Amino acid sequence: MNVIVNDRGFAPDDWTDGFVTLEDAANDVIALDVTPDTDPDELFERLGNTRMVRVDFPSFADGRGFTIARTLRLKGYEGRLRAKGHVLADQYAMARRSGFDEVEIDADLAARQPEDQWLARANWQDHDYQARLRG
Repeated sequence: MNVIVNDRGFAPDDWTDGFVTLEDAANDVIALDVTPDTDPDELFERLGNTRMVRVDFPSFADGRGFTIARTLRLKGYEGRLRAKGHVLADQYAMARRSGFDEVEIDADLAARQPEDQWLARANWQDHDYQARLRG
């Protein structure tokens, strides 16, 4: 079972509407699953009334999902954004800063990186390099 990580720690998954891949998406899709090689500009044009976009991170070293999230937010997407897969606790602040609302990890990663490691990065707005320079 997967675990959802947000600024309050670990949470159960409350999304019950399922996901559709971009290739299988029709006009009015509630939630999309996208791969890291998805063109964010093209994705934005196809969102319509989509309420959730879940971006796959196949490897912790693959940061293309951060670009997708940032681009969607800059273009005005206000729906829910979720990073899924190999996102590490150390990357949580970057995920939040780029526009993700939450991260979905598997139970094995949650066991290796327990909730306290994620919570240590949950105050992401106050712990960026600019805040350190100011303070």
